Amino acid sequence: MERHQVPLYLAALLAGAGVGLGVPTVAVPAGQAITPVLGLLLYATFLAVPFAQLGGALRERRFLAAVLLVNFVLVPIVAFGLSRLVAQDRVLLVGVLFVLLTPCVDYVIVFTRLAGGAADRLLAATPLLMLLQLLLLPVFLRLMAGEEFAHAVELRPFVEAFGWLIALPALAAWLTQLAAARWRTGRLLQQVGAVAMVPLMMSTLAVVVASQVHDVGAHLGGLVAVVPVFVVFAVVMLGLGAAAGRVAGLAVRDRRAVVFSGVTRNSLVVLPLVLALPAGFELAPLVVVTQTMVELVVLVVLVRVLTTRAGAWRARGGRTPRGPAG
Repeated sequence: MERHQVPLYLAALLAGAGVGLGVPTVAVPAGQAITPVLGLLLYATFLAVPFAQLGGALRERRFLAAVLLVNFVLVPIVAFGLSRLVAQDRVLLVGVLFVLLTPCVDYVIVFTRLAGGAADRLLAATPLLMLLQLLLLPVFLRLMAGEEFAHAVELRPFVEAFGWLIALPALAAWLTQLAAARWRTGRLLQQVGAVAMVPLMMSTLAVVVASQVHDVGAHLGGLVAVVPVFVVFAVVMLGLGAAAGRVAGLAVRDRRAVVFSGVTRNSLVVLPLVLALPAGFELAPLVVVTQTMVELVVLVVLVRVLTTRAGAWRARGGRTPRGPAG
């Protein structure tokens, strides 16, 4: 399954879309399944992260500087510029800004690991990324969308998402690693987690798409304008993230982590914030979901490209590969 993971992920996206469109009533249970399935996926991912080395990862100042520069300097500039393409529609503008201004702290770690990036260092940086986006999102919204939307951001969804999707799975994985050093049950859990990685990723992709694809399809005419915005954002941030990693003098795996951090947005955490917007902004949550679906396809393709190039690099005898992600 790991050898064929990218085609399997694409199949999961298509299956989720097919079920969501064919059976619209599945949207509610699929939406309820997102948090537990994603939590299990992150638990399996964290099992492969050497927690004993996270302190050293956090001390990598050049890596942290590159991640922070990309997410809180370059991304706001790019997001502001691209948001002008939909600025005539205030609902689309708000949805675009909410999702593009917040760096992902959950499944970005999964995709970074799949692509051979420094998932451990990115994991060490997630508390700082969460805190800074919590503090800066109201500021960016005030500057780019107006004063009224700065007050629409609440702390609770961020805190809850961090607890359920980062802190709890990470704690469980750390305890499992401690248990694996002493007991057979812990080692068995680690083995199961490794085997379950691909099926859990497929399940996550399928339920996310199935939960929202029907509503997105029903409002496709109004949402079509944001698709190019999200595609261009991913392409631009791919180049800027790679450039930032090179300027910082980072190794290939670190540069890949910076790239994925810049490309991937915090849509699953932001969605509750957008759902809490006042009447008249009912389309804004679907903007966020549209970004999620565009992003998932981009990430799957990016993982495929990077892993294929890594294989070619090894076949050439280990010469340093060139290109935007190293």
